[in-house]
Amino acid sequence: MFQVIPCVDIQKGKAVRLLEGDPNKETVYFESPLEAAKHWADLGAKWLHLVDLDAALGEGDNAALIAEIAEAVDARVELGGGVRSFEAAKTWLKSVDRVVLGTAAVKQPSLVDELLERYGEERVVVSVDAKDGFVAVRGWKELSRTRSVDLARRVAEQGVTQLIYTDITRDGTLQGVNPEPVAAVRDVFPDTLLAGGGVATDGDIELYESLGLDGAIVGRALYEGTVTYPRTT
Repeated sequence: MFQVIPCVDIQKGKAVRLLEGDPNKETVYFESPLEAAKHWADLGAKWLHLVDLDAALGEGDNAALIAEIAEAVDARVELGGGVRSFEAAKTWLKSVDRVVLGTAAVKQPSLVDELLERYGEERVVVSVDAKDGFVAVRGWKELSRTRSVDLARRVAEQGVTQLIYTDITRDGTLQGVNPEPVAAVRDVFPDTLLAGGGVATDGDIELYESLGLDGAIVGRALYEGTVTYPRTT
């Protein structure tokens, strides 16, 4: 069944959404990320996608707050942002259900192998955060030379069965989704594929479904009520 997973981005202790990943272009939707997480969980969210933006940017972290959220909400939690070492992942996996690797999947392929071996495929997710076909790293501040389809293909060969594709040029814009790049990733990644970036309407959700995706991670469109939630079908 197709899932819509609410996203709670946390920056300096607040629940925000960024425009195209720019930390200087934020909208604060909830002063308390815990309040935001409980809001979506109370509406029936089975999973929540939490991102520690400060950790992703190397500007501190919101670790205590995220651990509090994971303990308090009646939903499963995945955590991304700054998970770039085995020790960081090990620490997080004491609190959350699965960790999301972005930069580390590009820069440290062996870390993906280590975490899969130690924790199994259900607790490790790789995020392909892409711009113009290439993967962005380090809080989306740098564009690598790795093509998004090549990364998706490689981690599938490593044994990753859960992938998130994010179009960072659309993220937080409410412009609607661009189907071509995510369709290209769908072609090379055979297992669970979620996508985010640009979802604006229920039509975008339906488009993702038609491409054979398993779910969408949605932020601003949920907070502003332009996507129906909870879904009735």
